[in-house]
Amino acid sequence: MINKGLKTLANNNPEFSNQGLENSINELKIGWVAKTFTLDTAITTNAVLTDTQKNNARLSINNHPHLNIGRYMNDLLVHTDKILDGSIVTASSSSAEDPGSTFTEILQMVQTIQTLIPELFGVTAGEQTRDVNDHVGTLNNKFLETEDSSLPVFTSLKEAIVFINDKAIATDTAYQTALTNLTNFVDSVVGDSTDFQQTLNTFVAAVVAAATAFNTALAAEPYLTFRKRLVADNEAVDVQVALEKSNVSEINTFIDGLTENIQYANLAEDPQLKQLMIRVSQNANWKTYFETFDTSKANLNPIYTTNATLDKSAVIDNVLRDSGLPDVLDFVDLEAVAEKAKRDSRIDTKGYELFTVEQQIADACKQLNIETVNRSVYNQSESLLNNLNQRDRDLIATALDLNSDADTLS
Repeated sequence: MINKGLKTLANNNPEFSNQGLENSINELKIGWVAKTFTLDTAITTNAVLTDTQKNNARLSINNHPHLNIGRYMNDLLVHTDKILDGSIVTASSSSAEDPGSTFTEILQMVQTIQTLIPELFGVTAGEQTRDVNDHVGTLNNKFLETEDSSLPVFTSLKEAIVFINDKAIATDTAYQTALTNLTNFVDSVVGDSTDFQQTLNTFVAAVVAAATAFNTALAAEPYLTFRKRLVADNEAVDVQVALEKSNVSEINTFIDGLTENIQYANLAEDPQLKQLMIRVSQNANWKTYFETFDTSKANLNPIYTTNATLDKSAVIDNVLRDSGLPDVLDFVDLEAVAEKAKRDSRIDTKGYELFTVEQQIADACKQLNIETVNRSVYNQSESLLNNLNQRDRDLIATALDLNSDADTLS
């Protein structure tokens, strides 16, 4: 932790808000788009309309969602409000004392996920659709920035809106008029109003028809390219919001699952608990971890860890050198070769104390299928030594593979 500025940090409230997002959205309030914002706000905040009337009206006039930009942008702001106040997180109980989480707690849980996923799965959190932007990207300029040459969503949206608005299409004007008429009617409804449902339906139907006519007018170039942008950008916002809702609302449950798996894995260190896990689990794949734990642990050895700058052969050379191998280099030293052969687990040395050194070498060659006929003892010794030294190398290669296997997430 850096001390500089820490006291100032502690003495001030961060004042988290989605004001930056709202400022960006305000730049899209051009032409017909501005009127969709006004109408959607009028409907959702009206104190007279019932929830059913509001929902039905909003659903009906959303027949072309890519044109009804105010609707999905207002929903986006509501979504980010729920992230900021923590209410998006599903509470662990229905108790009023357990309202869910705070924004800070959400961020801490996201940070935990960034650590646990690589540890458990060997991939980044992003590869599991669980990085920071997969949880709170809407607040993190997700729609204002891109990592490639493509246009950010809001930039693309604004260009499309400006282009279409500047053309002053007749159906655009008619759509704006219908939006204004419905807005004025909603604003005029008062508590003592009598049956206004039929009038409401009439104004809603007018907006629906005008939206369809406007959308049809955009079906040919030069408008079609920009209508496609409106559709794609609408989808991008909807997909992002849906992802964040899914990830954040159940973030407690997700982290519990990750940490529980780590806790279970830690039980393998205790022989009795490890055996219990094997006996009570009905999942064959899950049981395998505990059944092979001791073997895998025994195979782990830091001296066999591959260095990123070295290939496997170089690692083997290093281990051989550190182990004092090859310990016999001169095949002419028959006694040394014979002694090395006795230490090889492949060779049965029963009765060797009765053999001469030459006989020991010859017998070792036969057991290892090394040709001895018409070959001098020195030729046999040379071939035998090569075989024994290669055996040392092969054993280290196997140990290296076993270490790698035990240390690789699977």
